Order: sequence, then C-alpha cells, then structure tokens
Amino acid sequence: MRRLVLKMSVTLDGFVCGPNGELDWLFQSADERLTAWTVASLWQAGLHLMGSRTYYDMASWWPYSTEPFAAPMNAVPKAVYTSSGVLHASPAGHTTHAVEDALRARRASASAPAMPSEAVARSWTHPSILSGDFAGAMARLKRESGKDVVAHGGARFAQSLIATGLIDEYQLVVHPVALRRGQPLFCGLPHPLRLQLVHATAFPAGAVAHIYRPLPQSPQPQIPEPRRIHHADRRIERRSVPVLSASR
Repeated sequence: MRRLVLKMSVTLDGFVCGPNGELDWLFQSADERLTAWTVASLWQAGLHLMGSRTYYDMASWWPYSTEPFAAPMNAVPKAVYTSSGVLHASPAGHTTHAVEDALRARRASASAPAMPSEAVARSWTHPSILSGDFAGAMARLKRESGKDVVAHGGARFAQSLIATGLIDEYQLVVHPVALRRGQPLFCGLPHPLRLQLVHATAFPAGAVAHIYRPLPQSPQPQIPEPRRIHHADRRIERRSVPVLSASR
C-alpha cells in the first residue's frame, strides 16, 4: 500500500493562503536550505495528487519554471480529482491568485520561463483523472503499490482530504507570518485531530518544517438523546405549576 502525505505551507495562524488565494507571503521566508529540503521531499513522491483548481495553477507554472522544485514536479506522475470527471484542455482562465503572485516573484527575479520538453508537457496535459466518491477514490489510490502519494492543496481540497481520515503523514512548513484572515487548513473537523510530531527542521529565514503523523483517535462520547416526556410526567408538571406560583 502507498502512504498518503499532505504537503502544505501554512502561516502561524493556520492559514494556507489569503482570503482570495494570495500566496505572496510564501516568498518572504524562502532560503536555500528550505529549498533543498522541499526538493528532497518532493522526490520521495511516486504520485502528485491535487484538486482541479491547484492542477490548473501548477499546469500553468511548473512546465515553464526554472526553479529547483520544477524537476520533481514535472517528472513525477500526476493525479487530479475533479467532481465533474472532466478537465479543461488549457489552464488559461482557470488559475487563481497564487499564479499571479508567483509571476510577480518571477518578474522581480528577472528569470526567463523555460521551454518544456514534450515529455514534461504531456505529464501535465495527460494526468490521471479521479472522480466519483472522494473518500473512495483516495482509498483506491492508497491500495496501489508504489512510493508515497503526495497531496498538494488548495484549501478546500486539503480540508476534504483531512476529513476522510486517510492521511498517513502531514508535512507542514510553517512560515513566520500571521495573516489575520484567510483560508484555514483545519476547518470543519468532525472531532479533534490528534497528531504526533515526529520531526521538525528550522530554516535560516524563519520557516519550520513539521512532520506529523496521526495518533489513534479516541472514541467520541455519545450525546444522549433528549428524554421524552410521557403523559404522566406532563400531568405532574401541570400540577406543580400552581404550587410554585403560590410560593412566590
């Protein structure tokens, strides 16, 4: 079986992006050691998993990127979950603010985009498409043999993935910034999620990579149903009303 790993960057106050998907804060705490750690972790993936919105962003960025992350992002196969079962032929017009922020960072660094090879282009234009029951699709991926399935959010995709209870490991890079408002990672949990910290790595610019694995979840207490009042009880209540009123 494959492990399912959720890999995300988050702020100190638990957001994965701003209210409109902004990721400009991400680039302010990047450094060479964090880059090397991220690249090494990406090469551990046997499959990149994402939702359709993240897919459109990545498909419009990584084939043309010269960043160190581009090699594992382009070389490793991709799988995309979409409720419709259909992806648009081109990501144009379907990207988010994340791509705009990345483009601004690219322009600021004066780096030119790369020209993708046919193999790289095909890896993005022909991903595996998953649809139907979300939890069932994730469980089927885990039953396959191979290296880790590394999932990339999208806040909503990550929240849905967490809700399945199928994640084997959380790789969370916490950046030294608080946004005050944005899209949270842990939202709508049916019950508290208990995690064990297995490793932490601090980087010079202030980011810290945390590796967590889920602990066995304690059974949740059952809330008893409200007691039904029988006719006899109601007669007792009616008789008691005058007594209580007279005592005031």
